[in-house]
Amino acid sequence: MKTRTTNLYRVLSTATAALSLTCSAFASEPLATESDFYRIVTIATSKAPTDSRAKIWKPPPQELALEVSGLAVLDDRRVAVAIRKGEVWFLDGVYDDPPNEVTYHRFASALHEPLGLLKKGDSFYTVQRSELTQLRDSDGDNVADEYLTVAKGWGTTGNYHEYAYGPKLDRDGNFWLTLNIGMGMKGAQRERLVTDPVLGFSQARWRGWGMKVTPAGQLVPVCAGMRSPCGLGANREGDMFYTDQQGNWVATNSLHHMREGAFFHHPEALASMAQTGSPITGINEIPNGLPFPEALKKLPQLKPPAVWFPYKKVGQSATDIMLDSSGGKFGPFDGQLFIGEFTLSSINRVFLEKVGGEYQGACFPFREGFASAVIRMEQGIDGSVFVGLSNRGWSSLGTASYGLQRLIWTGKTPFEIQEMRAQPDGFELLFTKPVDGKTAGNPASYEMSSHTYTYHSTYGSDEILKQQPTITAATVSNDGRRVHLQIDGLRELFVHELTAAGVRSHDGEPLLHTSAYYTLNRIPH
Repeated sequence: MKTRTTNLYRVLSTATAALSLTCSAFASEPLATESDFYRIVTIATSKAPTDSRAKIWKPPPQELALEVSGLAVLDDRRVAVAIRKGEVWFLDGVYDDPPNEVTYHRFASALHEPLGLLKKGDSFYTVQRSELTQLRDSDGDNVADEYLTVAKGWGTTGNYHEYAYGPKLDRDGNFWLTLNIGMGMKGAQRERLVTDPVLGFSQARWRGWGMKVTPAGQLVPVCAGMRSPCGLGANREGDMFYTDQQGNWVATNSLHHMREGAFFHHPEALASMAQTGSPITGINEIPNGLPFPEALKKLPQLKPPAVWFPYKKVGQSATDIMLDSSGGKFGPFDGQLFIGEFTLSSINRVFLEKVGGEYQGACFPFREGFASAVIRMEQGIDGSVFVGLSNRGWSSLGTASYGLQRLIWTGKTPFEIQEMRAQPDGFELLFTKPVDGKTAGNPASYEMSSHTYTYHSTYGSDEILKQQPTITAATVSNDGRRVHLQIDGLRELFVHELTAAGVRSHDGEPLLHTSAYYTLNRIPH
């Protein structure tokens, strides 16, 4: 018995030693992380850094709670920051690394919850609760002395959730803004509501709508059906998009192309359908409790999102939209959209294409680890991205309640799925680096599933009607950058979730993020 015990001990010792050597080998070549490619620099947060930077870090002025609700980058290397409590500040020294000499100057005050900021000409523009406002320094003392109403005309009742977001500019020079619906209307608030005579839904006027303001100052209702449209922005073509957040009637977070007469999902916005200027008419019934593709057949005015963000897989509460227009200064994703994320304090990435004249595309995880909820993003003059933070007292990951951080590309290119394009028989993937032909050309390196959501008045939706399309072939291009996946079982108006965990780069790297989620509204012909 003693001999057998000794032999067993020797076997276990040998195996442990071998495992230790194997782990050491892997430890000497750790897997890449997001921070290897995109580095977060803290400019100011509600809590001082805990690392060595704390010795040189200078907090913002005591009276400034930097709950960032709007960002505008200036040509002189300053940034302008709107804060939720009604002020606009100029910050200088924000491009320093580390930013240990940041200075703060108050430009404007006494605003009512500005939820956006835009620099145009010699003025700044922000959407307050009840109007689009122009801020101008007419005497050159670096303080706004003109607060001019550019446009107004939407309803406000005092409801907590009646947020107004913007502005952003389209290709024609129009300002765009989006209006939250009011939730849980009470008492006197109801006296200031409009009600659709057929559907019976009530809201303050134009709540849940996307609006534009022409260069002549005309307020124009464009599209409806928004719940909490916290983010809006233009793509490179100048078309306007907004993000919505999961809730009743909204299955999960989503990205929508705003265009005239489109209805998206929240029917309470249709309370203003009978108002003068409404481009939406003729909706007499709302389907409730159907799979989303079936609801689209029942309600022709209902338009699908360009992109669904599967819940928790790609965020829980989408916020701002930022176009990477850096020409490569921010890495390999020039021309794509970046989407802020509140709850998970992160940023996600979107590739869009047009199929049959309509936008659709894929979303990808991009960067986690910000100090608080990501509310606003703006690209700096060097291609880096300023990230405005505020958890508004709600729950978000991170160590702080609010602040301003900067995301910098390190110059290293991550191995990622750069683009995912729909094909008549599958998808074409473009990678940021050449792939290893053996792994990328093996269908077993990939997995795919598809699902849709329920369109109903209930809060959110599970993924429903799941299937697993079959990947029958994977063909690698001569340059190693593209892979054509042939797939049986594609379904229009379903999200197609791709996992490419088995793919390696030409240098043997695994993908930094292995999953992509394509909203296949139309299969190309």
